[in-house]
Amino acid sequence: MWFIIGVILGVLIFGLVQLLRHHHFNLSWYEWLMVILGTALLLFGIQNFTASFAEMESTAGYMLLLFIGLPAVILLAIAWRLAVRR
Repeated sequence: MWFIIGVILGVLIFGLVQLLRHHHFNLSWYEWLMVILGTALLLFGIQNFTASFAEMESTAGYMLLLFIGLPAVILLAIAWRLAVRR
């Protein structure tokens, strides 16, 4: 599963960089930081969610997804809005 996620993440990063170059976007350092932090939090949340379900602790998985996954999505949405606004 993590190999497939790594391949998908690599393709998405490559596509993002190519899209930014093609449309002449310049992201500031804090936008890059929010994207990296949001992606890391999202991957951490997915990993812990799947691990909690593998251990038959579904409530812990849902709570962790709420407390880790939601801030990750919010960070990624803020970074996207900042990039689109310029």
